[in-house]
Amino acid sequence: MLEVARTIEASGYESLWVFDHFHTVPEPTQEVTYEAWTLMAALAATTETVRLGQMCTSNSYRMPSYLAKVAANVDVISDGRLEMGIGAGWYEHEYLGYGYPFPKASVRIDQLAEGVEIMHRMWGDGDEVVYEGRYYHLAGAINQPKPVQRPRIPTWIAGGGERRTLRVAARFADYTNFGSSVDEFVHKSEVLAGHCRDVGRDVDEITRSIMFGAVVAATEREVVDKLDRYENRMAAVVGPDKAAEMRAAYERSVAVGTPDRIAERIEPWKAAGAEYVILYFPEAAYDRSGLELFASTIGAGS
Repeated sequence: MLEVARTIEASGYESLWVFDHFHTVPEPTQEVTYEAWTLMAALAATTETVRLGQMCTSNSYRMPSYLAKVAANVDVISDGRLEMGIGAGWYEHEYLGYGYPFPKASVRIDQLAEGVEIMHRMWGDGDEVVYEGRYYHLAGAINQPKPVQRPRIPTWIAGGGERRTLRVAARFADYTNFGSSVDEFVHKSEVLAGHCRDVGRDVDEITRSIMFGAVVAATEREVVDKLDRYENRMAAVVGPDKAAEMRAAYERSVAVGTPDRIAERIEPWKAAGAEYVILYFPEAAYDRSGLELFASTIGAGS
């Protein structure tokens, strides 16, 4: 993981991202899965310039007051390079496996709203935080050291739920992450703008981001070869049917193909208002050629 991080940094990417999962996704297996915030601390101390994010932290897995403390410490260790990605959580197998309650989605999203409010207050200038919410209660939380970044660590609210999640984003987000198609992205952007009007905020204060699975190679034949290797690797741990389904999802991704083809397919997203792209390279631990090729071609002109 450190070598992947250093390749990302040396290739000129603005940021690197990890998942906050205890088990593999989309199927739980015995494959190694590092805990996100342990990894954040390790990478904060062993990289120099790249920004560090999670897409995304589950609010349910750690008390927000504790998470605010951890995030502030990582921001200090990294000298102000942390991005705080957070969502309501969804992976029921993990919740039950680790003994966490798994309430209905509306409760998890309401907990997210309280959690982010607590984090913002704990990253602020006050000496102690007293908080009385429906789900969380603080009786004088002290958070020293404060983050390096002021007025706070940039906050990413992940998810596109139109009634609740995007309203939380309108209140608290510096960045959002949603949309599996351009049409969906445009629609949810309009919903976000409506929530921003309701809470008295300018939607242009929020940077909208997207995330794509990425398989990049110089020729289409090489792309197919990489997809073949990915499918074979996944079949060994999740079975052939699930592996074929996962490969098909990549084949539909905007960021799978040659650099010219990917650059062409990203343009409609940019025109729709997407300003930040996060890429997931499934073979990065074994083969970093696609990661490096994207950076030297598409990344250089984006």
